[in-house]
Amino acid sequence: MTKLELISSLTRTNDVFDEYKVSECVNEIFDYLAERVNNGEKVEIRGFGCFSLRIRQSRVGRNPKTGESVNIPERKVMFFKPGKELNLRINGKYHPSQKDQSETDGF
Repeated sequence: MTKLELISSLTRTNDVFDEYKVSECVNEIFDYLAERVNNGEKVEIRGFGCFSLRIRQSRVGRNPKTGESVNIPERKVMFFKPGKELNLRINGKYHPSQKDQSETDGF
């Protein structure tokens, strides 16, 4: 799904907002997420997953075409760990009653 498809889907399911407002909201959420993760913060969306930053150390790699050694610099990568509820949905084991139980646990 692309961002445009997400915005169109949200616009169709929510008659209250027009496509421009939905687009602003989606962009704001993505910007917030990127900014927080870039600052080294962990962003957790309960029931969906957790976004965090990992640093890949520099290393020596090989050019597959020539076999020549190449230095690969250190870089930051975003890491996503799906939440329990998302994993259950993906594997077809999610039941709405499980969500109600987790909400009563106070977490």
